[in-house]
Amino acid sequence: MMFDEQFDTTTVPNFEFIRLFQIGDFKSHAGLPLKWKIECDAIDHTEWRALATMIMDYQKEPFRKAIGIPRGGVPLQNALNKYASNNPDDPLLVCDDVYTTGTSFREFCTTQDTIYAIKWVIFARKPIKVNDGIKALFTMPG
Repeated sequence: MMFDEQFDTTTVPNFEFIRLFQIGDFKSHAGLPLKWKIECDAIDHTEWRALATMIMDYQKEPFRKAIGIPRGGVPLQNALNKYASNNPDDPLLVCDDVYTTGTSFREFCTTQDTIYAIKWVIFARKPIKVNDGIKALFTMPG
């Protein structure tokens, strides 16, 4: 029996494949032109959990709960909240998927709780200034 006879390949469900790294003409949140982007919609829930586990290898200070910067930070928030202390005395943890200029963090972190929150991002498109107080799991050279 031939392969095609053994398996009916016409019933394979149709799905859209999303690539994590994409080349094209894009705009950053701050409006900067980009020639490539990191599309974190390509990351599934199991991979978000793995990324949260990696962050927790470095995040030693407890945090009350994680808050994701919409839209990209929400899946990371969901994965990190497994590790939240729920202690109101602990700081919040604000997270996002990709750091380009820091605009998203500056626009989102405007309250006492979020300004002084622990801050994490998965990918930094360039090194982050120490004064920004944001930690990146993966940083590209500047």
